[in-house]
Amino acid sequence: MSFQVTINNNEQYPIITLTDDAANCYAEIYAFGAILNKFGIQNETLSIQVVDAFNSVQEAIDQMVPGFKSSFLSPFTCRMNKGTYQYNNSTYTIQKFYLAPHAIHGLVYDSVYSVVHTLANEHSASVQLRTEYRGTDAGYPFSYFVNHIWKLQANNQLSVYTFVQNANKVPIPYAQGWHPYFTFGHSINDCTLQFDSNQMLVFDNTLLPTGEIITDTRFQQATQLKDTFLDNCFQLSKGNPSCTLSNNKVQLIITPDEAYPFLQVYTPPHRNSIAIENLSGAPDCFNNEMGLLHIPPSQMVEFTTSYQLKPL
Repeated sequence: MSFQVTINNNEQYPIITLTDDAANCYAEIYAFGAILNKFGIQNETLSIQVVDAFNSVQEAIDQMVPGFKSSFLSPFTCRMNKGTYQYNNSTYTIQKFYLAPHAIHGLVYDSVYSVVHTLANEHSASVQLRTEYRGTDAGYPFSYFVNHIWKLQANNQLSVYTFVQNANKVPIPYAQGWHPYFTFGHSINDCTLQFDSNQMLVFDNTLLPTGEIITDTRFQQATQLKDTFLDNCFQLSKGNPSCTLSNNKVQLIITPDEAYPFLQVYTPPHRNSIAIENLSGAPDCFNNEMGLLHIPPSQMVEFTTSYQLKPL
């Protein structure tokens, strides 16, 4: 059986590794944050690792903010206008992390997940991770459960299935996303980026949507990034949501399901990696309602993204 699951308990929280020995493909997941820390192929002739990784669980704990590498964004994505929104005739203000003047990236990015289940057979290796948000932030007093299933399959394909269940007796506002940084080990200037979108949200100078959407077709064809700076949100075209990041050695193909209609792309100043973020709702959707979900009591919603490595 080529697929394996191993768990390292030597650090503060478990590190789970999924491997496909036949393809020499692997994924490393931390129970801290349920983050994907590594995804690659390693053999005698090929060494590819495409996630901007932490060196240890402790480093992830210490450095999660303000970079949010690989963090899940929940129950809101990106920025919320001064951390404040109205819901059911009440006003709420988020208490957690701010990049002035706005609250940013949700409330569970530093949660520690329980390892619920692992499975390895001839077809795949997977781990299920679970946490509960108990309404502890005064700005979001609504509890919910989160389950992430990371699954490695043949053809160097890794998928993450996210299930969010409302644990309240009333509907709750919700948006889901995550914030991985991808790298090919050198400057992204030589990489090409392609995704099917001709609509970009216009941001103000604090990176909140203004409500205007403009035509932007730059990345409908594979386009070399060069020195292009991006901190933008695009609305993906229906029917072909895949995004491809590539250089002359490898392609990383990112394919979300229809639950993720928005794509946020960010190029940090160091330009050694690029954040490619699948989002169910636009930035500040608790106020602008672009993609905002209202999860009914006890109901569960599902979000899926898949990643595939193709050596060239």
